[in-house]
Amino acid sequence: MKLILVKYGELTTKKDNRKQFIKILNKNIIDKLRDYNIDIKYDLSRMFIIPKDDNIEEIINKVKDVFGLHELVIAYQVNNDVENIKEEVLSILKDKQFNTFKINTKRSNKKYPIHSLEFNNIIGSLVLKNFTCKVDVHNPELLINIEIRDDFAYIYTNQDRVKAVGGYPVGIQGKGLLLLSGGIDSPVAGYLALKRGVDLECLYFESPPHTSVEAKNKVLELAKILNTYSGNIKVHVIPFTKLQEAIYKNIPETYMITILRRMMYRIAERVAKKRNCKILINGESIGQVASQTLTSMSVINNVTNMPVIRPVACFDKLEIIELSKKIGTYKTSILPYEDCCTIFVPKHPVINPELSRCIEYEKLIDYNLLIDEAVKNMETIKKLEKNEFKDLL
Repeated sequence: MKLILVKYGELTTKKDNRKQFIKILNKNIIDKLRDYNIDIKYDLSRMFIIPKDDNIEEIINKVKDVFGLHELVIAYQVNNDVENIKEEVLSILKDKQFNTFKINTKRSNKKYPIHSLEFNNIIGSLVLKNFTCKVDVHNPELLINIEIRDDFAYIYTNQDRVKAVGGYPVGIQGKGLLLLSGGIDSPVAGYLALKRGVDLECLYFESPPHTSVEAKNKVLELAKILNTYSGNIKVHVIPFTKLQEAIYKNIPETYMITILRRMMYRIAERVAKKRNCKILINGESIGQVASQTLTSMSVINNVTNMPVIRPVACFDKLEIIELSKKIGTYKTSILPYEDCCTIFVPKHPVINPELSRCIEYEKLIDYNLLIDEAVKNMETIKKLEKNEFKDLL
C-alpha cells in the first residue's frame, strides 16, 4: 500500500507533552485536508496519511505547509516478513535511476528475528544481484530506508521525500494578536509566529478617506496568504480616522508617529484581551525607521503590560524581503496602496522620544474617548475565502 509517512522533526525533542503536540498536529492536518478522502494513523514517532484516491502528490503539496511537519515521504507499507519486503524493494527500485546505494534498516519491533545489520546485508545482496550498481555507505545516490514495526514494514527512499516547513503545530502556544499592515515586514512576522505554534488573529487600522478600500483589501489578501499556513485567521479592522486626525491636528509633528504607535498599542491591548490573545506581535525591525529605534520601542511599549513579540527584530531588510518572497506575501505587500502608517509621515520624526513629553502631548487630545469609539466600531472578518479579494488588487 502506498501512503505518506510523516516525520515530526522538532516535535521529537518534546517529552511529556509530545502527545498533546501530535494531537493538535493531527487536527491541523485534518483541517487542511478536509476536502480529501484520507485516513490518518499516528503514534509518538510517526504519522501516516493514507489517501483513498490516486492523488498522493496533490496531498503532499497541500500538507507540506502545515507547521509541525519536518518531512513527508512517499512510503510503501507491506507485511513485515522478509519475502514480502524483498518483493516490494524490487518493485520500488525498478523505476529508480542510481549507480550507488545504501540500505538503512530500523527495527522498532525489537522481537523481529533478523537484526538490522543482517537485514541490511540481505536486502543489499538482493539489490546488487538485480541491478547494475555498487554500495556507497557515505554518499549514496539512493538511500533505501526500511522501518520494521510490529505489524508492518515501511519502505521509502531519499528520492521520494519532500521537506516541510517544520516548527510547532499552530495553536499549541495559544493565541497572539498580529498588528498587520500592508507592508513587507508584518506578514513575515506573522508567518514566523505561526511557525512557533502561535494561533493568530490580526488587527488592521484603517483611516478612510485617507486610506483606500484597496489598502484594506491588500491587507485582507495578506491575511488570506497567512491563512494558508493556519486555516482559522480572523482580521479585526479598527476605524482609526478620528484618532489619527486628532493626532495630526494637535500633536507636534516630530512626535506624531510615536503618539500614533502608542495609541495603536493601547487599542491592540484592549482587542487582545477581548479576544483572549496572550501576546501582541508586530513586524518591527530594530533601527529600520524612526519608531523602531530602541528608545522609540521602549517609549511606545510603555502603554501596555502585554508581552510584545517582534519576530523580525534582528533581521535586515533584505532578509525580510527574501522570506516574504518564499512565503508568497511579497508581491501583495509591494502593491502601491498606502495604509495609515504611511500617511501624514513627518519629514523628521523624533528617533529618541522622551516619555515625559509623550505623556504631556497626549493630554492635548481626548484619546480615551476616541479609543472607546474605535474599539466599539471594530469590524471582524472571520472568513478569508480563496480568491475573495484577488480581483480587487
